[in-house]
Parts: sequence; C-alpha cells; structure tokens
Amino acid sequence: MKTDPMPLSPVDLYYRDIHAGPPQPSHKPVIGITANYGDGACSLARGYYESVLRAGALPVLLPPTDDAAVMTAMLEHVDGLLLSGGGDINPLLLNEEPIPELHSITPERDMFELMLTRLAADRQMPMLGICRGMQVIAAALGGSLWQDISKHVAEPIKHSQQMDRAYASHTVRLEESSRVRAIFNNVEEIAVNSFHHQAVADGGPMLRITARATDGVAEAIESTSTSNILAVQWHPECFILRGDEVMMPLFRWLCGEAELFARARSFHQHHITLDSHCDTPMFFDNDIHFEQRDERILVDLHKMTEGRLDATIMAAYIPQGELTDAGRAAAKALADKRIDGIMALTGHQGIEIARTPAELPAIKARGNKAIMIGIENGYAIGRDLNLLNHFANRGIVYMTLCHNGNNDICGSARPRDGEREMGLTSFGHEVVTRMNELGILVDMSHASVQSFYDAMDASRTPIVCSHSSARALCDHPRNLTDQQLHDLARKGGVAQATLYDGFLRKGGGADINDFIAHVDHMIHVAGIEHVGIGTDFDGDGGVPGLASAAELINFTREALRRHYSEDDLQLIWGGNFMRVMTMAQES
Repeated sequence: MKTDPMPLSPVDLYYRDIHAGPPQPSHKPVIGITANYGDGACSLARGYYESVLRAGALPVLLPPTDDAAVMTAMLEHVDGLLLSGGGDINPLLLNEEPIPELHSITPERDMFELMLTRLAADRQMPMLGICRGMQVIAAALGGSLWQDISKHVAEPIKHSQQMDRAYASHTVRLEESSRVRAIFNNVEEIAVNSFHHQAVADGGPMLRITARATDGVAEAIESTSTSNILAVQWHPECFILRGDEVMMPLFRWLCGEAELFARARSFHQHHITLDSHCDTPMFFDNDIHFEQRDERILVDLHKMTEGRLDATIMAAYIPQGELTDAGRAAAKALADKRIDGIMALTGHQGIEIARTPAELPAIKARGNKAIMIGIENGYAIGRDLNLLNHFANRGIVYMTLCHNGNNDICGSARPRDGEREMGLTSFGHEVVTRMNELGILVDMSHASVQSFYDAMDASRTPIVCSHSSARALCDHPRNLTDQQLHDLARKGGVAQATLYDGFLRKGGGADINDFIAHVDHMIHVAGIEHVGIGTDFDGDGGVPGLASAAELINFTREALRRHYSEDDLQLIWGGNFMRVMTMAQES
C-alpha cells in the first residue's frame, strides 16, 4: 500500500531553501566580542551581536582565558575587536587601591581583556570599546581612570540612568576633526544613553579624548596616530533593540575597518614583503634581544610578525671618518663586526639569513623571517677593491656608496664642511664595475646628484636608492628630484621611499599620510614598477602610523583604502626591488 511522504519539517524546509540556488560564499569580516562572565558562564547581550550583524560582519564570542597562546590565536582568527560593557576594572591591576565607591569586578575578564587589547593594538587591529570597553582600552594603552566620577567632578550630571537603555538620557559634544565626529556626519552634539560610574581620566600617549558630556566627563577616545581604535562611554548597541539605527554608524565603522584589515592581512599572507633598509645592527652592542619584543629597537622578531613583514635588509652602517689608512681600517672592522651581529641572529628560532630573492618564499613558507645584509657607506672598503670580494662572500646584497660626507668612491649629497661637491671618482668607477661583476646592487641613497648620474651611467645593471623620498614634496638634498626619478626608471632602477621624518615634510611633523603622498608622487613620476619601501627604521626612520615594523601593515591597509590593487602592492612591497636584485645577481 502506498503511503504519503512525511511532510517536511521547518528545519528541512529551511535547509532546502539554503541550497535552492548557487553557493553563496561569505567574505564578511569577523568581529570578536568580549563577553560578560559570571556564575561560571559567558553571556552576551543581544544588542552587541545584532548591531554587528546589521553592520555586515560576523560576530564571535571571545571567552576569557589566561593562556597567552590562546589569546594570540584568537586574534589570528578575527578581523576586529569589540570590547563590551560590564563591571568595574580591578584597580589593583592598575597599581591603585580600591575606593569604597568601587562596584563589583569580574577578575576573570580584567587581565584577559587588558592583555587582548594590548596584543590587538600591537597588531594594528581595529577596535571599538563600549562603556567598560572604553575604560579597558584606556587602561591597557597607557591612559588612566577615575574609579568614581563623583570624586572628580563637582557637579556631575546623571551618568547611570534608570530609564530604558534603548533611549538617550544626556548629550555629548564631539570634538572637531575627530574620527567619532566624522562617523556621525560631523554633527557637533549627539544624544546618548548612560550607565557607568567609572570614567577615563586621561587617554595617555596613544589615545585622545574626543567627546565629553556637559559636565566634562570623557565620553569617547580614539587613537592619536591611526584611526582604527575608537571607544565610547555610552551603550550604542542598545538603540537597535527598538529599531533605532542612530548608533549604527559606529558599528559600520568598525566592520568597515575590519574588512580593510582582513584584506591587508590576506595580502601579507600571500605575498612576500621586503623592507630594503633598516639600521637595527647599530644597536646590537646594547644587549638587544631581537627574538623578544624589545622596546629599544623598531625592528625585532615580534614586530616583524605583528606588522607581517617577511624580510628586511639590515645595513651595516659605517659613519664617515677620516680618509686615512687608520680610518679605513677601522671602517672595515666595524662593517665586519656589524655583519657578525647580523649573522648571529640565526641562532634564534624563526630567523634565517637570505642571500637571494629566490630564497624568500621558502623561508616564508617555513614560518620564518628573512634577514638580508647590506653595507651603508662604501667607506667600509676604503680604497681596496678586494674587500668587495670579502664582503660579497659574507653575503651582502647591496652597498650604499657613501653616507654623509665624501669618501674615496664618490661625493655625498651632504658633504662635510670644507668638502667640495663631486661625483664618482676614478676609483668609484672601478668599484661599480666590480660590484656588477659580484652581483652586488649599487645603492645611491646619500649620494650627490652627480654621483647618482655617474653611477647610473657606469653600472651595467640598474641602480637603486634603498631609502630616499621625493624632493618635489620635501626639498632636502637626500631626496630625489623628479628628473632623477624619471631617469632612474628609464634605466630600470628602483627608488625606495623612506620614513625619515625630515625627508617627508620640511620642518618635521610627518605621519603615515605624508609617506603615502611621497609614494603616490614617486609612482606618478617613475611608474609603479620603480618604487618601493625602505623604512630606515632604527636609523631615525618612523612616523606616526608607521612607527615601527609592527605598524607596517598600516601602509597596506591605507593603500588598499586608496584603491591600490594587490598587484600594485606586490610591486611596491619588494617586488620591484627583488627584480633589480635578481638582475644584478644573475648578470
């Protein structure tokens, strides 16, 4: 006997509908949300995940843990961080004693969220803090808190409303030229809800207060150098629960920044990134621990990992001394000592020395960072061509022909007092020829204009400028004129924009936007195939937004925001420099 088929359940119907059309892959950014903790369980108010979903991202809950490896793994799997509200922060963690007005604390959350915030900031991850989350961000990044507002404000307004949190109870004024004001369409004042008695007293060196209530209490903070850290004291997630989207711009900002961060991180995962110049070996005499996160240097293993930099060329920098036999001998000895220090880095797990661009993909695949070696200042070889063979055997990939001051090879862009302007000497011509024979790149950063052109004419392979920016944007003799950039490109060479403040903006005060302006200009003049990045970190390079190797992913993020393609970035991030290095080594 034939029986009728069982009707499909609601679950069956929904499952069928999901598969009714072609697969819909998700490219949504993932937002990690910290949660409340109590009675042995994590909980998350609906408004948080509902706001993130409506903003176009995927929310995931981050349970508290004291396992550092788990915390870093969490950050590898999310693209943005939302620090939620909750109880007070334990003042003992901030070297303070509790006052009687302190409310309940959640010790399981405190250390976890303070550490998670610091680690996320190290990685340039976008963050939004809400209420307690604002206080966590401030405390984690060097700011300070008030345990209770009433102890610091003579006539405070009510900051802990009894009415429904989905409605506003007071107003805040948004600071002009702030990120939070731009997010809210540049309005001067907005109405917010409020449920707190602690507050941020000071943002510290990394954060600035950008909104205040009418009684002066801080209501928003944001990063002083980049715009991907933002926190508000009110509870914006509550408004959506009654269908009010007035606070959705905050969540759209976070999700937009997370999407950009995800794209930047994906680029670094799939492409080799090379910084053509850092001076970190100058600090190796100071008991530097390169395998640790050492705050005395701008490039170390942790910062390279955080900024997702695969390789850097460490320069054995030699200051220009007297052109005497003793001076030349001392220069050679110093170059060898600094190369010894670079080679010693291979004693640490995660670091390998590379001599050719072809080695870099395999080093990256092994999860290691690559170090290449350069010499900054041909003073290291004095007047002895055979020393080029010596240093080639030690693995140098380029030599900068001079530094500040003329030497036996060529004239400097910055001659010392009493020195004449000059180009390549007859010995310098021999040096360039021998460098070509040995496959060593001819680096003309620091050189005079005449030396630049003489070397370009003398070299049978393209020359490079490992750390020089655009003179049209900052008139400094160390920078390259538009004519130099044009002619360098015509001969197939590469100019690497640098992060030295004084080479980016006359009078100083440059930031990441000035650096990108130099890159844009150099590409406009020379073409995308002839520009790259040579930070000069630990040689006074570094500006807000690109202050260390840990922040280099910010360049990628901002370049993507400006609609650079991944192909463009692959060339800028070392592809051009490695192409010329390969030509030099294989000629």
